[in-house]
Amino acid sequence: MVACKGRTLGFTHRDETPTGSERAVLVGLFPEGTRLTDDLLDELSELAESAGAEVIGRVVQKRRTPHPATCVGKGKLEEIRQLADVSDADLVIFDVELSPSQIREIERQTERRVIDRSELILDIFASRARTAEARLQVELAQLEYTAPRLRGMWTHLERIAGAGGGTGAGSVGAIGTRGPGERQIEIDRRLVGKRVAFLKEQIAEIDQRKVREARARRDYFTAALVGYTNAGKSTLMNTLTGAGTHAEDRLFATLDTLTRRWDLGNGRYLLLSDTVGFIRDLPPHLIASFRATLESAIHADVLLHVADVSSPHVEEQIEAVGRVLDSLGVADRQTLLLLNKVDQVEDDAFLPLFRDAYPEALLISARTGEGLDGLHAAIDELIRGEQRNLTLSISAGDGRALNFLERFADIIERRYEDGRAILKVGIADRVLDHLHGISRDVRHAE
Repeated sequence: MVACKGRTLGFTHRDETPTGSERAVLVGLFPEGTRLTDDLLDELSELAESAGAEVIGRVVQKRRTPHPATCVGKGKLEEIRQLADVSDADLVIFDVELSPSQIREIERQTERRVIDRSELILDIFASRARTAEARLQVELAQLEYTAPRLRGMWTHLERIAGAGGGTGAGSVGAIGTRGPGERQIEIDRRLVGKRVAFLKEQIAEIDQRKVREARARRDYFTAALVGYTNAGKSTLMNTLTGAGTHAEDRLFATLDTLTRRWDLGNGRYLLLSDTVGFIRDLPPHLIASFRATLESAIHADVLLHVADVSSPHVEEQIEAVGRVLDSLGVADRQTLLLLNKVDQVEDDAFLPLFRDAYPEALLISARTGEGLDGLHAAIDELIRGEQRNLTLSISAGDGRALNFLERFADIIERRYEDGRAILKVGIADRVLDHLHGISRDVRHAE
């Protein structure tokens, strides 16, 4: 645990906006049998610092099941309160999701604002959203998270009757405001419900547009970078495409999807998209609302799963990304695992172990360019695949389809008859599927 001396602050209510950097105590709950080490809350610490907090202490506990009222035990909660008092903490952040009643009880006993991991991630996303699309998606996720927690989040949620505030006969209030009254919380819930419905309509329109855009790109092969946050996806995007996208050594440095052309050589290229980074225990509301942003990954021909091989938690991070992909319905999509940051691995004996554990993975460094030639070759092989010889008949005026064949198939023979191009080609099934998506006038000739 870490403790710092400083000023003493009163309990900051949720409807009071704090000024300056907030001082936070981190709390982790782990199953029995877990070896309690100093790095258990490192990721939560990075998240808190990304949100602008100053981490001044950590508390961990091993429990078989969370306490129904306070998540941690009575003694541990007192330890948290004392640490918060001594270090003048404004905020307590739990590394697990808390129920509304747990938040209320912990806040009551510690006299500090309490948030859980999901609310912290949502706050970071809200601060990093730049495009109108991302802002809509973050707002929806926040409202869906907040709706069941309204009762404990604002101090004004008490029974009111118009401007007068009375609820019964003889209540004091201006004419036209006296009456049976209604809970402010019920008003807020209706407002939240209406806003959620509006946001879902807006995001549904974005989703439909993204699907149309994906279909319009049928004459291109597409790949999407996916992976744990801070695994180096944006750096790899810049190296492969010269995109100049923002890359920074921090969690969730960018939220917005960027798509650029990746030149593979020999006249072949594909469209490469960089997506938002994943993280373990990513709030389900956030995954659902960001589905439109992840549309490029959902419809990609191949996923490039970028993992930070220099991280001591790389295996857990790979599994976490797999769970998110499964929730998006793309777990069975053709995926190439890229073990990035090999230049930052200090123990050379460590890499052969990963070759054994992930024999199909490629070892690369997006920063130095190591292993990228092998990535180019692997992608070219994935796109072209195993070829078979076919004779195709295409309208001679269909330049889009013919140009696609020139780039992604081997033209063995070509002749023209009655305004049609008759081509004997070596072609992979994946390329043929794309060709039929580009043109409905592709015939198989004898």
